[in-house]
Amino acid sequence: MSDEKPAGEPIAEDARIDALEARLKAAREREDNRNRPKVQGTDANYRSGNRVLADLLGGILGGSVIGWAIDVLFGTLPWGLLVGLFVGIGVAFRNILRSANTRPDDVDADS
Repeated sequence: MSDEKPAGEPIAEDARIDALEARLKAAREREDNRNRPKVQGTDANYRSGNRVLADLLGGILGGSVIGWAIDVLFGTLPWGLLVGLFVGIGVAFRNILRSANTRPDDVDADS
């Protein structure tokens, strides 16, 4: 029998490896904290996009319904609907431009 140690024997842990693992764990925690989203819930861009969509759809649908109602009441079949639709689109664009020209801190105070 020989005095050599077999190759399958486990290598003892080195203090440098333990220190490296601790530093890696700390770096991962710092990176996770840095990459965590800071905003809870919806942000201002998402809210303003939803507001633009609501203004546009509300203007178009509201103008169409009012124009159709005028057509039914007065018997001016396509003209009331067309005028109501264009007025609704105009009002929607005016609301969108007005909300786009306000400062971001003014929007938070209104809502």
